[in-house]
Amino acid sequence: MKAMKVRAATAADEAAAIATLTLAFAADPVARWTWPDPQDYFNAFPRFAKAFGGAAFVKGSAHLIGDHAGAALWLPPGVEADDRALAELMRTTASPQSMADGAQVMQQMAGHHPRQPHWFLPLIGVDPKHQGEGLGGALLDHALEICHQDGALAYLESSNPRNVPLYRRYGFEVMGRIQFGRSPTLVPMQRKPRRRG
Repeated sequence: MKAMKVRAATAADEAAAIATLTLAFAADPVARWTWPDPQDYFNAFPRFAKAFGGAAFVKGSAHLIGDHAGAALWLPPGVEADDRALAELMRTTASPQSMADGAQVMQQMAGHHPRQPHWFLPLIGVDPKHQGEGLGGALLDHALEICHQDGALAYLESSNPRNVPLYRRYGFEVMGRIQFGRSPTLVPMQRKPRRRG
């Protein structure tokens, strides 16, 4: 397969990028714990992606590879998710089991989030049709070069344990575990700034 270039997403790419992420997360443990019913999942996840990482489209830090084969939404230092929209979405769409334990999970997530300026990766995913082709790694390479140039910390929360080895290969270190009640485990990870030179 020929190499695909990573590019910045435009506003015109937003719907297609979110559709790719929706497909990519369709078997994700945390996403499907939150919305176990398929129809509920496909109705709610695009709104979740927009609230969680949609600011990346405005800031120019949403990245695409191929013809929307993969997407990564990065929030630059000082930019945050839309917590109000996320809370309302969870209140109105999340499964009862995730609502019962979700507040404690969110509290743990907040406790792991770095206090210093950092790049945050809310969502990265590859269309299942293209998984295993190295596109996720190419998306990470592209963004981590930006972090290197900024001398900035990078942070993410892996919602699928299978992805932790990939992130480790790209320099991320496990900071702990996030889990409460019947929730799946999230793994907070950070990548320290690389020295320039």
